[in-house]
Amino acid sequence: MFAFLLIVQSLIAIALISVILMQRSEGGGLGVGGSSSGFMTARGAADFLTRSTSILGGLFIVLSIVMAAIAGVTREPVKIDTSLAGKTSQTQQAAPAPVRPAPNANPNPNPNPNPNPNPQPQQNQQAPAVPLAQ
Repeated sequence: MFAFLLIVQSLIAIALISVILMQRSEGGGLGVGGSSSGFMTARGAADFLTRSTSILGGLFIVLSIVMAAIAGVTREPVKIDTSLAGKTSQTQQAAPAPVRPAPNANPNPNPNPNPNPNPQPQQNQQAPAVPLAQ
């Protein structure tokens, strides 16, 4: 049902665009010219296109509201897949133990290789690639 209404909505939109583009901005209708006693006079074409635009516009709006209502009613609640909930604890148990670091091959018993007890932070000696704004 929704797919059918969507196709009808698309056809109405295409028809509405074509009817709007056929109108002249001055309200002269198709502007074809010819005799005034013909099938579609300038005035008759303007009335026809104006009426068609209003009808197609109304149908487009009504159909949009109907489709929004159908989409809201047929919307299913979000389902959460709980089948994986029990597998996470099994996966965590089967995970290998973290690797311990290798023992230090340095015979120096002092863990701090820096002999200076009050280290100063190092400053960047390179100039910036882009000059800073002053």
